Amino acid sequence: QVQLVESGGGSVQTGGSLRLSCAASLFTYRRYCMAWFRQAPGFGRERVAVIDSNGITMYADSVEGRFTISQDNAKNTLYLQMNNLKPEDTAMYYCALGPFGSGCSQYTNWGQGTQVTVSS
Repeated sequence: QVQLVESGGGSVQTGGSLRLSCAASLFTYRRYCMAWFRQAPGFGRERVAVIDSNGITMYADSVEGRFTISQDNAKNTLYLQMNNLKPEDTAMYYCALGPFGSGCSQYTNWGQGTQVTVSS
């Protein structure tokens, strides 16, 4: 079974940057969707960015223009470059893997999460 391990979280000030990584082991899918989700205390889970096996990306309005999702297929690693961070970006960030299709709306594998804290 695919295992996803996130890293790169931390604490930064408003306007700072962080780069999250998600290493996928035992990854053998040729067609897939991979995404970054986040969840802050007291709030629901939000999908912030997704990339599919064709390289098509989508972003939540809240992060459009500030976050960039990318992947290194040779390393089986997913990235999330986060720039111009705001306090409202504070959350636990999770990477997720799902089947290609259905608008990348379903995810079957999840990482354990990495915390991002942005102070004002």
